[in-house]
Order: sequence, then C-alpha cells, then structure tokens
Amino acid sequence: MRVLYLTGIIVLIDQAAKLFIKGFDIPFLHLYHLGIPLGASYPIVGDFLRMTFIENPGMAFGIDVGGKLFLTIFSIVASIGIFVYLFRIRQEALVIRLALALILGGAVGNLIDRVFYGVIFGEGSLFYGKVVDFIDVDFFKIDFLGYHINRFPVFNVADSSVSLGVVMLLLFHKRFTAVEGVNSIAVETNPAPSAPQELPVIPSTDRADLHNRREGS
Repeated sequence: MRVLYLTGIIVLIDQAAKLFIKGFDIPFLHLYHLGIPLGASYPIVGDFLRMTFIENPGMAFGIDVGGKLFLTIFSIVASIGIFVYLFRIRQEALVIRLALALILGGAVGNLIDRVFYGVIFGEGSLFYGKVVDFIDVDFFKIDFLGYHINRFPVFNVADSSVSLGVVMLLLFHKRFTAVEGVNSIAVETNPAPSAPQELPVIPSTDRADLHNRREGS
C-alpha cells in the first residue's frame, strides 16, 4: 500500500515541527534544542499567521471529550481501524485511499504526543501526554449569543492533515460509492461463465464409416 508513504511523511513532518517548537535533549547523541517558551507567540505573516506554542490535553483544535485516557484509547482504536480499512480497499479509488492516509497520518502524529510525550519530557505518565499546537491563524470576528472568536483555535500539522483528509472524503465519497455500485451491478448481471456442457455426438454420414459399422455389427 504505497499510500502509507504519505502517512509516514505526515508523521515525520508533524513530529519534526513539534520537537522544533517544544525542544528536545538527546544526551547520548549530543543533540539539544531549546525550543520556545510555552505560551510564546511570534508573528510570521503579521497578525494573520503566528507561531504560538500551546499544549492541548484534548482532541484536535482544543476539543476535550471523555478525558485523556479515553481520547488516547479511542485514537489507537481509530488508527487501527483506518489502517485495516485501507488494506481492504487497497485496489479502490486512489483519492479515497489518499484521504484516509492523510487522516491516519494526522491521527498517528497526535497519538505519539498523547502516548509518549508525558514520559519523554517528564511531564506525566504513559498515555497522558499533551499535544503540541503552534499554528495560529487569524479568523473572522464572531460575536454571537455571548460566543466570541477572532482567531482560529491553535492547531498543528497533524490536525491539518486530518482536516484535509476529511474534506477530500466529503468531496469524493459519493463518486467512490457510485463506482462501487456500478462494479457490483456489473458482477451481478454478468456472472462467470459455467463449464461447457458435453455436446451430443452427431452421427457420421461418411460411407467408409458406415461400412465399418456394418462389418462390426
């Protein structure tokens, strides 16, 4: 399944960006990077695009449902499910497989944070790490029924990958299911040919053959 190369690339880019933001220290390799302070924000394209370091204990875009352990277990089960489904449809439309590969890459990228970052950075136990977010984008100013927003929730590369994959599924899923339907109808209306029946023996009209039959009788 070559689409898994895309999944691997997403995971590598996501983790490299997060380690650049958060920092790391690998003594036996003599590698050290300070990172940026938690809560710090730096303009990249004015106020429209900033690099803002926050840590998110919940799901994508700051959503928190069910607690950390539930989210981690759910992410593991969902990732395994997507991988199995990708294997099952490995001969189907490429665009659908690319969409699922993007979603899988994003899920695995954030899953690494939740499972290992608490232990790696000494901030918590296994399965209780926080997700590193850093992409801060300006948004339409909304003030509705007491709800105020003027910037999009801070996110990361993995979140972007999941969102892009979901959009691709919404755009192309109908076309994919339509092709599946046509293929299934074609199989039902054109069954595999059965084995040829034994053809009846046609009596020979050749004079020599008739003469031999008479002598034999």
